[in-house]
Amino acid sequence: MENGKVSSNPARLVRLRKENNAQLRFLARDEYQKLSEIIRRDNPAQHPAFAVSVYTGMRWSEQFSLTWGEVDLKRCVIRLSETKNSSPRNVPLNSIALAALKEQQTMVSHNPGDPVFPLPGPSSDWRWWFQPALDEARITDYTWHSNRHTFCSWLAMAGCSMKDIQTLAGHKTITMAARYAHLSPDAAAAASQSIVAKATV
Repeated sequence: MENGKVSSNPARLVRLRKENNAQLRFLARDEYQKLSEIIRRDNPAQHPAFAVSVYTGMRWSEQFSLTWGEVDLKRCVIRLSETKNSSPRNVPLNSIALAALKEQQTMVSHNPGDPVFPLPGPSSDWRWWFQPALDEARITDYTWHSNRHTFCSWLAMAGCSMKDIQTLAGHKTITMAARYAHLSPDAAAAASQSIVAKATV
């Protein structure tokens, strides 16, 4: 429309489908361990990318457009200048993500403008090395984007608040983070109990 090629949006009448929040596939801890071992054995150069994906929850586009100039290993943070939501955000680095980035730094050129995760291989995506590992680990219904669900799910199961999950994952609204609320019943129970901690019957 901006280029004057059409007068109206041809997709305007397409009915939007509701997302099925009941089927957010994420890795169990033992699945992660098994998958991690297979990737490190067969494609060790790709293992840091996998670890960073799971332990930061970054989107594919964010992670694979990342340059070393946006990574601050001393302060343990990634500063994303461009995101899906068109607003910059900081991604804190936990110890596993930090170790993976330091390992990646030893394998690739790391000048400020260099990509952190170059995309070598038969195709410029994850399928050529990630899918065979998934197949061997017998992990089904899982894609690279599911790493993001794993990150958010593990946060919920660790008792993080929905606001924390929203912030760490870079969700635009807390509604997106609320999809993981059912994974943190212990945290909800503790929150409920907190109001009676000092009460008298």
